[in-house]
Amino acid sequence: MRMGLWQLGRLVRRSASQVENKGRCSSIVRRSYSDEASLKKTALYDFHVQNGGKMVPFAGWSMPIQYKDSIMDSTVNCRTNGSLFDVSHMCGLSLKGKDCVPFLEKLVVADVAGLSPGTGTLTVFTNEKGGAIDDSIVTKVKDDHIYIVVNAGCRDKDLAHIESHMKAFKARGGDVDWQIHDERSLLALQGPLASPTLQKLTKEDLSKLYFSSFRMIDINGSPCYITRTGYTGEDGFEISVPSEHAVDLTKAILDRGEGKLRLTGLGARDSLRLEAGLCLYGNDMEQDITPVEAGIAWTIGKRRRAEGGFLGAEVILKQLEEGPARRRVGMISAGPPPRSHSEIMDASGNPIGEVTSGGFSPCLKKNIAMGYVKSGNHKTGTELKVSVRGKPYDATVTKMPFVPAKYYKPT
Repeated sequence: MRMGLWQLGRLVRRSASQVENKGRCSSIVRRSYSDEASLKKTALYDFHVQNGGKMVPFAGWSMPIQYKDSIMDSTVNCRTNGSLFDVSHMCGLSLKGKDCVPFLEKLVVADVAGLSPGTGTLTVFTNEKGGAIDDSIVTKVKDDHIYIVVNAGCRDKDLAHIESHMKAFKARGGDVDWQIHDERSLLALQGPLASPTLQKLTKEDLSKLYFSSFRMIDINGSPCYITRTGYTGEDGFEISVPSEHAVDLTKAILDRGEGKLRLTGLGARDSLRLEAGLCLYGNDMEQDITPVEAGIAWTIGKRRRAEGGFLGAEVILKQLEEGPARRRVGMISAGPPPRSHSEIMDASGNPIGEVTSGGFSPCLKKNIAMGYVKSGNHKTGTELKVSVRGKPYDATVTKMPFVPAKYYKPT
C-alpha cells in the first residue's frame, strides 16, 4: 500500500469530518464505504468493533486503524508498556517435504539450509531482475518443514509465484508440498510487557526463547505457533492461533496486561515500524528495488553470495561487488513532516531521490523519513533538502533505526 497507515488514518478521519461541510469525501473514504461488503474480516472483527476499533479497508480486509487512543498515544504506549495487534490479514503457510529447503532457496536470498531447526530470519522473494516480490519471515521448523508469513497485500502474487515454481519443481521429481493456514489467526504482542504477560499463559519458559526463535506450544490452552519477532523494534511475539480460539486468547492477554497492554491498530504499527527503520512493502520496497538498494543486504547469506542460485542472483551479486546506483537512507528533517513521494535534493537543490515513508515520530518528537537517494549522497551526516508542498526544508541523513531496537537476544 503506497500510503502509510498513519497518513491513511488521518485522511480517513479528516475526510469523514468534511463530508457534511463539503458534501463529498475522499476516494479512500468512498472506497471504504462502497467496498465494505466485499472486505474480508478476521476472526476478531466483532471484538474490534465492540472495543471501539475504527475500521478501514487495508489489502482487501477490514482492519482497525486505531481504537480509543490516538495513534500518537498508542505508539508511545507500545514502547512504554505494550500493544496487542491483530495481524490475521497476513498469510501464514507451510512448505513440507524432504526438498522444501532447496525449493525455497531458489526463490529467496536467505541461507535457509543454514538455519537451525526452530529459528528463522527475514528474507526477500526476488524476481529475475533481482527486485523484491515480497519481504517475508521464513522459519525452519525442521529440515522438512518451513513456516512462512507473507504480507497481506502481496498474498495473491506471492502464492501464485510459489505455486508456479512448485509445479515445475515437482515435475522434475522434487518432494515439496504446501499448506496455507487460513484456519489460523495471527496476533502480534509487542513491547516491554509482552514477555511477562504471555508467560502467565504458558508453561513454556519464554526466557529461553530468543529473537527469531520459533516453537509450537500451548498458550491459554490453545496449540500455537510462536515466533519471537515483530514489526516495531520492540521485544515481542507473533502468535499463530486456531481462529476459533483467537478471541479467547486476545481477552486472556489483555486481562493479564492489566490495562497497560492495550489493543493497538495498524496506524500505530506503521509509525512504530518507521521509527524502527523497517520497510513497508509497497512504499519502501517494490518489484524494481533489490535487497542491496533497500539496505538489507544482510539478508543474503554468506553461502548464497558465493553460490547464487536464487532468482536475480546475477544482478544482486553484481551490486554487492560494485555497489548499487541508489540506496535507502534515513533522514531527520525540519518543517512539516515529509510524506511518500516528497522529492529529495542535494544541498545545491539538485533532485537525487524520493521519500518513500515519512511522518512525525511520536516517541522522538521530530520528523523522520526514509527514502532512496543516488549513491554518494547516502552517508550519515550528509545535508539534504526535502520538498514538502513545493517548499524545500533542511534534512540530514541519519542512521537507522531511529529508535534503538530492543530485541531479546542471548547476553
